[in-house]
Amino acid sequence: MDRWTVPVLQGRSVRLEPLSREHEDSLWEASRDPRTWRWLSVVQPQTRDEWRAWIDQALVAAAAGTEIPLVTLCDGEVVGSTRFLALRPEHRSVEIGWTWLQPSAWGTGANVEAKLLQLEHAFDAFGCRRVELKTDALNERSRRALEALGATFEGIHRKHMLVRDGENRDSAWYSLTDDDWPAVRANLQERLADRRDRW
Repeated sequence: MDRWTVPVLQGRSVRLEPLSREHEDSLWEASRDPRTWRWLSVVQPQTRDEWRAWIDQALVAAAAGTEIPLVTLCDGEVVGSTRFLALRPEHRSVEIGWTWLQPSAWGTGANVEAKLLQLEHAFDAFGCRRVELKTDALNERSRRALEALGATFEGIHRKHMLVRDGENRDSAWYSLTDDDWPAVRANLQERLADRRDRW
């Protein structure tokens, strides 16, 4: 089966670009607020060397074909990153994760439009039957966002991961299927239309 790839995904205000070395400095600047890293699985990189190692890991995964890391821009400014993970073309299934935005982009609709772009690519280009999303079970903000997206809660995986240097994480799992997609797409498009005068 052909390897999945992602071109630049362009929306009205949001643009998702495949991660490259050229994004290192702008992503570093976007990642400085500790609130961005509260629920991510690694400790916030504090030095440029640590940041370079984070970029290296993402690029190695991309080269191996196990992940597709993307950079999130809003109105031309780098505001965060997201990835396609758990690529399973043989099952037509993928995960969207490793999503983070700098706090100035929270509540602006940037995440809604980014998810719309990723879901369109997953269902329409990849031909997925299923898209998975998961978050720390304690991350109420993320869980509310996934529920507002229209994702179905599938349960808690207890003691799913050790994160941030040994901290336990129970993970809340959500999914969308190709059966859900038409209604979810319409919901996301309506939410974005309601925000036009605020952008």
